[in-house]
Amino acid sequence: MRKAASPKVELADLRALSARIGSDPLLIQGAGGNTSLKAGGILWIKASGTWLAHALERDIMVPVEIAPLLDAVSSVEPAAERAEHFVVAGLGASGLRPSIETTVHALMPQRVVVHVHCVNTIALAVRTDCKAELATRLDGLNWALVPYARPGLPLALAIEEHSSKRPDVLVLANHGLVVAAETVDAAEALLNDVTQRLATEPRSAPPADMEKLRALAVATFRPPESDAAHAIATDPASTEIAARGSLYPDHVIFLGEGSAIALPGEDAQAVVARLGATPVSIVFPGIGVLMRQDATPSADAMARCLADVAARIPPGAPLRVLTAEEHLQLTDWDAEKYRQELARKAARKSA
Repeated sequence: MRKAASPKVELADLRALSARIGSDPLLIQGAGGNTSLKAGGILWIKASGTWLAHALERDIMVPVEIAPLLDAVSSVEPAAERAEHFVVAGLGASGLRPSIETTVHALMPQRVVVHVHCVNTIALAVRTDCKAELATRLDGLNWALVPYARPGLPLALAIEEHSSKRPDVLVLANHGLVVAAETVDAAEALLNDVTQRLATEPRSAPPADMEKLRALAVATFRPPESDAAHAIATDPASTEIAARGSLYPDHVIFLGEGSAIALPGEDAQAVVARLGATPVSIVFPGIGVLMRQDATPSADAMARCLADVAARIPPGAPLRVLTAEEHLQLTDWDAEKYRQELARKAARKSA
């Protein structure tokens, strides 16, 4: 019989998996997503605002005491929203807060939990008619579709309603994917299986017209880091999808509410004047995308994510966009303000 790996070895395996998935923009964008391991009453989970892609070069895992956190969740105590109160002192990434989704990981009974913002999953999970499609593609797996809820305690409570089934796969409406297993290897195998099942061929899009884009820019704007981000502007069906509103939380956090789409004949300066604010990004239909000069790496990652998600949504598909109240819940929330500040600090250090 194979001897079980020690927690130290398992944590090293989790870091390696975290770095692998964190380097795949179709699974993780910027500081999004999180992974965790339960061992000896402690939940080791990615720190808020850190990047899974950096898991092998930085200490990004934070130890959280599981039992008191679960007690707080079951009592619906406000403290459950602040997982830093349950950090085990003297271990792990000192001074960093646990992920804003620590409660989700704690509630899952499996030892290893992986949460990704898989673009193929999101492209289905934002549709109001996704359940039948998911049922076909995920046939044979123990899965559940969780209605949209704000990340943190509300999402944890929404997931808890499915606890009797002990699902291994959760599709989070307007959010992403969670897979869980007893070992790191099993979690990775399940993640690979699910993402292959949910894969959708993206529409192709013409390249950006860089000459026209430069003519529309002003000093406060620049092209996006990834050329793939331009597809939201050069594919008309994707532009129409962007015009409908925000589809998932990290879009709101790093790009703002909805998408700033230029009207015919407008340059960047005209868009700013019309909106009365300088948006993080501007979509110029048929031409390309411009990013604000101070946009963080996470914002650039989310600009590409929007293009990747939209390219996998059929034209005219029935979508559920986030409401005004849901936008407010995300932007006026301490945990997300903390994550945004970390992103800004990281951007300043790398400048």
